Amino acid sequence: MGARPRLILGSGSPRRAELLLTLGITPDAVCPPDVDESPKHGETPLKYCHRIAVEKAQAMDVGAGEVALCADTTVALGRRILGKPADASEAGDFLRALSGRRHNVITSVAVRTPELLRTRDVVTQVRLKRLTEADIAAYLASGDWAGKAGGYAIQGPAGAFIPWIQGSYTGVMGLPVAETAALLIAAGYPVHGHWA
Repeated sequence: MGARPRLILGSGSPRRAELLLTLGITPDAVCPPDVDESPKHGETPLKYCHRIAVEKAQAMDVGAGEVALCADTTVALGRRILGKPADASEAGDFLRALSGRRHNVITSVAVRTPELLRTRDVVTQVRLKRLTEADIAAYLASGDWAGKAGGYAIQGPAGAFIPWIQGSYTGVMGLPVAETAALLIAAGYPVHGHWA
């Protein structure tokens, strides 16, 4: 049995680091790659999210004995991609659009070694309750919307707005833990506590 590979997390998201920690994993390095995250004309949310995760992984400098882990999370309302809001006004617009409706949260995960690139796309359905203007104003005032796809985070105060999900809770947070563990194991990275 050789030495454990070095794990490089290609994300500056503290949530992804926390979710990795639930698997007992602390990355050896955190190096978020710089990629253009602009959607292409006519690109569906799933194809967009998958492409960005793969481009992040391909932009990583991965040497022998290293495994890179990248991910991208997108909120999709039909074919509309709701990215990270530019400001509180746009976050409010997103929340009004999502109010009382089901939408998809897509997280694509890409794991890369010098020899291979493996990916998984995880789609979770989420329903927001019908939001009042007071709900939206209070949430925007919390600042929790900043830097979050779709303008909300399920693990923060907005959790009170979400009565129903179907799929991966950790995927909505930004890193589907079960699928990530399987990808890491397939790439030769040992995941402790793996039960399958």
